[in-house]
Amino acid sequence: MAERRIPIAVPVLGDAELEALREPLADGWLTQGPRVARFERTFAGRIGVKHALATSNCTASLHLILLALGVGPGDEVIVPGFTWVATANVVEQVGATLVFADIDPRTYNLDAETVRRVCSTRTKAVIAVHLFGLCADVPAIAQATGVPVIEDAACAVGSWLGDRPAGSLGLAGAFSFHPRKIITTGEGGMVTTDDPKLAATVDSLRNHGASIPEEVRHLSQQPWRLPAFELAGLNYRMTDLQGAMGNVQLDRLDGLLAERRQRAAWYREQLGSIPWLTLPEEPRHGRHGWQAFVCRVDPAIAPLPRDQLMERLQAQGIATRPGTHAVPDLGFYRRRYPAAAAACGQSLAAETQTLAIPLHGRMSDEDYQHVVRCLHAC
Repeated sequence: MAERRIPIAVPVLGDAELEALREPLADGWLTQGPRVARFERTFAGRIGVKHALATSNCTASLHLILLALGVGPGDEVIVPGFTWVATANVVEQVGATLVFADIDPRTYNLDAETVRRVCSTRTKAVIAVHLFGLCADVPAIAQATGVPVIEDAACAVGSWLGDRPAGSLGLAGAFSFHPRKIITTGEGGMVTTDDPKLAATVDSLRNHGASIPEEVRHLSQQPWRLPAFELAGLNYRMTDLQGAMGNVQLDRLDGLLAERRQRAAWYREQLGSIPWLTLPEEPRHGRHGWQAFVCRVDPAIAPLPRDQLMERLQAQGIATRPGTHAVPDLGFYRRRYPAAAAACGQSLAAETQTLAIPLHGRMSDEDYQHVVRCLHAC
């Protein structure tokens, strides 16, 4: 076994995050307080939207958006066949019917024509995923379908389509701050939108359906007066510990993005001569966030099957992962929608051929060089 160990992802954390955590620990305000409110304001400004609402995770964010839109039984929601399972799970949780659309094999995202073909009079929304940090063409999808487009921007903090950032392209966006993402609060998520009604509904639903936010109540002259509960909500609140971390992580974001873009460009230069490896695309219009560097192994000419390549790289100290999975081929969804997988051939191929290699701010120059040497030697 190799002595070197290069993980697939490591968050960039330091003394600033530790110092920020001292404040809520010292003053005792641990959940949905002033640190979260600051995080929301700063994030909204960064994305260029009127409203940003912090949540417990990205799955919660997607769930809240669907609930706020009134999506439920009898409705259809289109999602990509190649995505993390949470994108589909939230549709099941509101009782709607999933419609899987296949992906563009170059971008791994939905495209407008594919979505248009599966759209029906029952379609209530499309969830467009910005997979690995590359934005889907949300305006084109919205124009092709005429229904609200929700951005699953879990991977897309810092990504742009044209002159607009991810999270500002559709009716609403959902972000993740999981440790594999570019910035992290441990867990955590965010809803972004310009729609005041949707924002107000999400704000209430994330806090048990309360009519006023927790911070507003506790800072009022009558904090003992309980709010009205006009909605049957959930507890999807972010803690102030997470908000404190998020504020520091946002301060780091430009530097993290710049390093990822530099490293991704270097990978593309160094790995471009491997004939059996297709490298991820750089967008012609916009900016890739490079949450992950996901290549594609050509099974016809690769020296080994994808999984055996992953085993060989693991033995050399390099962690890899499949890009993600083809959701229609997962156990629950294969049973519930037995015909869906056959209509998502590109998604199925991507599941078995994609290969994510390490890309993060804790890697040294020598780590990157080791990854490149080992891929060339396969």
